[in-house]
Amino acid sequence: MPKQPPILIAFLPLIFLIGLLALNVVVFGDGALDFSNQLALLLAAGVAGLIGRAHGYSFSALMDGTIDNIKQAVPAIIVLLLIGSLAGSWLFGGIVPAMIYYGLKLLNPDYFLFTACIISAVVSLATGSSWGTIATVGIALLGIGTTMNINEGLVAGAIISGAYFGDKMSPLSDTTNLAPAVAGTDLFTHIRYMTITTVPSIVITLVIFLVIGFTFDASLNAEQIASVNVQLEERFNLSPLLFIVPAAVIFMIVKKIPAAPALAVGSLLGVLNAFVFQTELIGQLMDEGIHGNAYAMAMTSLGADFSIPSDDPMLSDLLSAGGMKGMLGTIWLIVCAMIFGGVMERNGCLTAISSFLLQMAKSRTGLVGTTALSSVFMNLTASDQYLAIVVPGKMYQKAYEEKGLHPANLSRTLEDAGTVTSVLVPWNTCGAAQAGVLGVATAVYWPFCFFCLLSPLMTIAVGAFKVKIKEA
Repeated sequence: MPKQPPILIAFLPLIFLIGLLALNVVVFGDGALDFSNQLALLLAAGVAGLIGRAHGYSFSALMDGTIDNIKQAVPAIIVLLLIGSLAGSWLFGGIVPAMIYYGLKLLNPDYFLFTACIISAVVSLATGSSWGTIATVGIALLGIGTTMNINEGLVAGAIISGAYFGDKMSPLSDTTNLAPAVAGTDLFTHIRYMTITTVPSIVITLVIFLVIGFTFDASLNAEQIASVNVQLEERFNLSPLLFIVPAAVIFMIVKKIPAAPALAVGSLLGVLNAFVFQTELIGQLMDEGIHGNAYAMAMTSLGADFSIPSDDPMLSDLLSAGGMKGMLGTIWLIVCAMIFGGVMERNGCLTAISSFLLQMAKSRTGLVGTTALSSVFMNLTASDQYLAIVVPGKMYQKAYEEKGLHPANLSRTLEDAGTVTSVLVPWNTCGAAQAGVLGVATAVYWPFCFFCLLSPLMTIAVGAFKVKIKEA
């Protein structure tokens, strides 16, 4: 008969995983995501499997746990493949180069981080999708920022901070609807109550980015920025009409068309743009013997490594994309993370750890803090932000009722800690996805995701100081 592992045993797979991940960083550095972290997750899943077998769980039961977990990640995997094709086709069609070109003309380096955060927040608030925001305007903003010689981790941090603020506060967001549903409150009560912690967090974040922006000497970058724009003009037919495609994709997401078909349509429109606006570029690439004929270029931009040659090394990096193929490493990481999370859930380790954490919630303040820590813990172990909302939500719902707290306290804490910290974990679906889309390692950008770092601290502080704790 299967039995729950003791708490010390339940923590062993996680300790083993953290040790291997730390060793990978020391040995492989930035290359840890290439393969070693995937193997670390599989080895940790093996340790969790041995613990499960030792406590009476059958191999088939543990396998069922991994399969169920991987099934939950399939929609994210499909979206990631389509994001890869979108990035490649929008490069081929001149859309991303146009965004960079006009962005360099309009955005001031002193205010860039501040502006990038606001743009990402507005788009994400309108669409309810942090993933869609980062895959569209986020890619362009990263190109603009790096051209201005701003640290790519800072730029990615500004983009992600804004995108996750908008995602968290938008009534169109899936997590914003999921959290109140799990906690037992309504959507707009949840959103209103989130402003208590979310507005101060984003204000502090914007102030930080504004202050950092003034440390850059914009005059040093003026010549380089002008050179990049000249080269873009030489290669591409740049026109404001190119923005019709990203506007169409954002419109589709606003209209609640699922992300997968919206991104698929956006990818095909990117290729169509190439044949309408970039005929001269296609001719140049054919003359240079790059990517074959026009059909081969279209297929390569959607599915494989696609680049526009340039003598400027920085511009070469901007004008390259990996297509669907470029997302395969990220998908590998997500699948391995789901295997680890599935075994940990099925062998009783997560239940044991959750029960242990629940014992720490003796007071109202302790309950809020424990809920936040549990959501962060689920992002670290189950590797999925939905589980980081659903599992603690179900665990603590009754405890909030017993202490006379309105469900909005629970739903807000789940979002403050569960939604926004998922992107900070390299092996979480969100962390792996955004690192793959932006091409910036999670370890590089997470110290600058100020909004995501402040949100769980803000919700714990509000609980500790009893600021507007809503009674049942």
